Amino acid sequence: MNSTPRSPLRGDAVVSSDNPPAAAFQQKARALGLSTAETVGFPTMGRATDAQGGASKLVALKAVPAGYPLRGQLTVGQQPGEAGRTTREIPAPGEAWIDAPLLDALNLKMGDALLLGDASLRIARLIVNEPDRGAGFMNFAPRVMINARDVAATGLVQPASRVTYRVAVAGDDRRVREFVAWATEQVKRGEVRGVRVESLESGRPEMRQTLDRAEKFLNLVALLAALLSAVAVALAARGFAAGHLDDCAMLRVLGQSQRTIALSYTLEFALVGLAASLLGVAIGFGVHHVFVVLLAGLVDSALPAPSLWPAAFGLGIGLTLLVAFGLPPVLQLAKVPPLRVIRRDLGGLKPASLAVLGVGVAGFAALLLAVSSDLTLGLIAVGGFAGAVALFAALSWLAVKLLRASVNEATAPRWLVLATRQIAARPGYTVVQVSALAVGLLALVLLVLLRTDLVASWRRTTPPDASNRFVINVMPEQADAFQKALREAGVRKYDWYPMIRGRLVAVNGRAVTPDDFTEDRAKRLVDREFNLSNAATRPAHNEVVAGRWTDGEAGAVSVEEGIAKTLNLKLGDSLRFDIGGVPTDARITSLRKVDWGSMRANFFVMYPVATLADVPATYMASFRAPEMAGFDNRLVRAFPNITSVDMSSTINQVQRVLDQVIRAVEFLFGFALLAGLIVLFAAVTATREERAREFAIMRAVGARASLLRQVQRAELAGVGLLAGFLASTVAVGVGWALAHYVFEFEWTATPLVPLLGSLAGALLALAAGWWGLRDVLRRPVVETLRRAAE
Repeated sequence: MNSTPRSPLRGDAVVSSDNPPAAAFQQKARALGLSTAETVGFPTMGRATDAQGGASKLVALKAVPAGYPLRGQLTVGQQPGEAGRTTREIPAPGEAWIDAPLLDALNLKMGDALLLGDASLRIARLIVNEPDRGAGFMNFAPRVMINARDVAATGLVQPASRVTYRVAVAGDDRRVREFVAWATEQVKRGEVRGVRVESLESGRPEMRQTLDRAEKFLNLVALLAALLSAVAVALAARGFAAGHLDDCAMLRVLGQSQRTIALSYTLEFALVGLAASLLGVAIGFGVHHVFVVLLAGLVDSALPAPSLWPAAFGLGIGLTLLVAFGLPPVLQLAKVPPLRVIRRDLGGLKPASLAVLGVGVAGFAALLLAVSSDLTLGLIAVGGFAGAVALFAALSWLAVKLLRASVNEATAPRWLVLATRQIAARPGYTVVQVSALAVGLLALVLLVLLRTDLVASWRRTTPPDASNRFVINVMPEQADAFQKALREAGVRKYDWYPMIRGRLVAVNGRAVTPDDFTEDRAKRLVDREFNLSNAATRPAHNEVVAGRWTDGEAGAVSVEEGIAKTLNLKLGDSLRFDIGGVPTDARITSLRKVDWGSMRANFFVMYPVATLADVPATYMASFRAPEMAGFDNRLVRAFPNITSVDMSSTINQVQRVLDQVIRAVEFLFGFALLAGLIVLFAAVTATREERAREFAIMRAVGARASLLRQVQRAELAGVGLLAGFLASTVAVGVGWALAHYVFEFEWTATPLVPLLGSLAGALLALAAGWWGLRDVLRRPVVETLRRAAE
């Protein structure tokens, strides 16, 4: 996931500059064993020949070398509208690859000549997808891509030309980080000017947020899977120990010491745990390749070779699970008294499983927190589950007592009386069963809730009707005619805001300059003009996180929270903007949270008023372009002064990354669900043999099979209802904490979650009971009693 979103950078990191980059950057990259590719980009005029009408159009020219791009692949086609095919090729000398809209704009067709400066290049292919298409202003123009060898022939690069040089590097992550650190230090020293170092973290913040959330969710899946594994191991170990009590009693009669029995079981479990862990590592390695196959077409770049660390970590987790949760109940076998050979009521497993589980959870939690990449996530997930286990145990114990006291045996149905007796007769086992069942359900409910809302939040980033056109420079006298043209074209929903250019010149009456700040971004912000706007009402897609937006409040401004933090601004500060030579003062009354990846019109600073008097302004619009041929050309011909930005490629790029992330999340989500279902099955069937003996005795004294089925169903449904209610209630609290403090998105669970969780718990418990206990009532009574006597 981390490799594909790097393609918008052309590599793993990029050194960008306004002048030919110093040779030291490429030399350092090569010394570190990194691949490099230098591209050149600048805006220029593309022209048709006089024979083709001589039309001209501002284009974003990019010259690329062999090996471009280092990450991702180009998708090109031969005719407009084609889906295209991926390629590792670049334009041959004398060729130009262009965006399809440029054909219409210049009245050209495939194979025609495109004039760039002094050069004439043949249009050979159409660019369908360009993995490193940036969002800078220059990239809003139609793309023209040529071979780096053709730049000199165009004669367009002169000493005063505004050209952007970008050196992309790619390779081993550790080497890339070393290069970025070195390059950043070179820039800070001031020995090179006009140079910027970009990485995925700094160059694509919207991608970083998506990947951070996905990584945290996958970490959560891993944590929950490990916790579920701990419960499953504890239940399996208890079942194993219960089945070997009589064997150990006989060994004690034959003279085996407690130490010998303990060592033999320890060695047996160590060998089994090592074999199981190795098998798990092998399965994980195989699933890793299945994962790659499932993501074929989404992952364009080769994955790095797997290292030994995941295998070592898997072995460590497996053996830790064994020691913390498997050995404690099994080591009780060494304490079985020899007298159990003639008295079966002696030497049973002590109901200390919860205490053992608590100690195991504490040790295991320490390991999980140590390896967790996010301490907050680890504390909430592990701490939440540890607290949940204690809460489940306490409440289930209380529920057993209340159930026993509330059922009147004289008036209640016979099946209910027997089910209550079954539950109350072994409260320790019931508590363990309910707690284990609730932990499994907690993981399932939590994953389902968070996965649903997390995927929904990603999908909301680029909804089907997301704006794919941004139009700027609409003159005030054109506002009504422009909006009318949109409506006549079928565009009903669009953002429409004034756009005002202003420079921040003072804060609280004190003049500000770039030298007042140490952060590069703050220096750049103060050194350029802001895009300001005004609106009578707060934009619905902007959330006020501090202060208050008051409609129509004069002398007030609302500031985006990110820029406020960068420039050290706070509520109540007075800002002075120079707007067209006119100073304008206003006080910060609110801070807004802005999603810059929302494909909506957003501004750093907004005035909460309908109009600003005596302020030069143009208008901007964002909308979903109608699916009709020639719409953009007609709009530009009607309003030749506007700049229309086609964001379709950017949206498609974001959607591809989101599809990949969601597919990865869904894939591992399935594994976590499977682990949860296995724990549910283990919890329900943990008392299988005890149930069989009890039912055999009842059948021996005359109980009908139909009555015992009712008893079994009532017991399973009651346990499932209680576990489901407890799990879903706790899941709401833990889910809110994770959404608020870890994933950082708004999340409110429906009040129906506890009800639905209770029903789901009952149904899953009944289903697991039907499958795991279906032969309990079918087994002959004699056979069951004979097994119990052996």
